[in-house]
Amino acid sequence: MEEYLDFAKSIAYEAGNIMIKYFNEDNHSTYKQDKTIVTKADIEINQYLIDKVKETFPTHSVDGEEEKFGKSSYVWVCDPIDGTAMFARHIPVAVFSLALVVDGTPVVGVVYDPFTKNLYHALKSKGSYKNDKPIHVSDIKLGDMRSVCHYDMWNKSEYNIYDIIKEIGENTYFVSIGSIIRACMCIADGDFNLAIFPGTKNKYCDMAAVKIIVEEAGGKVTDLFGNDQRYDQEINGAVISNNVIHEEVLSVIKKYLKNKK
Repeated sequence: MEEYLDFAKSIAYEAGNIMIKYFNEDNHSTYKQDKTIVTKADIEINQYLIDKVKETFPTHSVDGEEEKFGKSSYVWVCDPIDGTAMFARHIPVAVFSLALVVDGTPVVGVVYDPFTKNLYHALKSKGSYKNDKPIHVSDIKLGDMRSVCHYDMWNKSEYNIYDIIKEIGENTYFVSIGSIIRACMCIADGDFNLAIFPGTKNKYCDMAAVKIIVEEAGGKVTDLFGNDQRYDQEINGAVISNNVIHEEVLSVIKKYLKNKK
């Protein structure tokens, strides 16, 4: 696992270099068929990962948000740039995310923010770290004035979570910072206590590294209905929390949403 972690970190730092290279330039942003934005940096990072996996772990596969390679029970699940809409507009809220997923379970996770130079990582059963220092979730409950939560929402989302945000928002401060993975690192580090994510198709790329980093920091990550799920296939949304408020949040979600899976 240490070998895999060292590999993931090296990929993360190079991905950060690529992000910074394009950040202040024309990043050649275009729109994919699903109307989501992609930049030259996304494509270059994804291809760099594929090339390095082929070279270093040829029996492994890559499942990147922009491109895939191979078929294996050892899958490197990657979101080259989470927060692409911000990145394309030269707003410094975007991160690189990479996880090694074995038979559906993340065992190594790395997230890198090249703007703050913060690297988050976790190994299964070894804890979570920011720049190699241990991090932990908070014990802040909803209703506490320190409670800050995050949500993502878009018009083609399979689940509409606005009513949920409205009810939970009576007891917390909600923000949407433009990168779900960056927000989840705030949960792992104790700054936020909740994120609600309605993503399904291809969105395991957003959650694979989040799952292990947040849970190794003491938090909890499930689908929108409290179930565990695989991180090498489509997910059923996600609730990411400090664990203290997880069941309370699920009880609100179940008032408004029906499990579609």
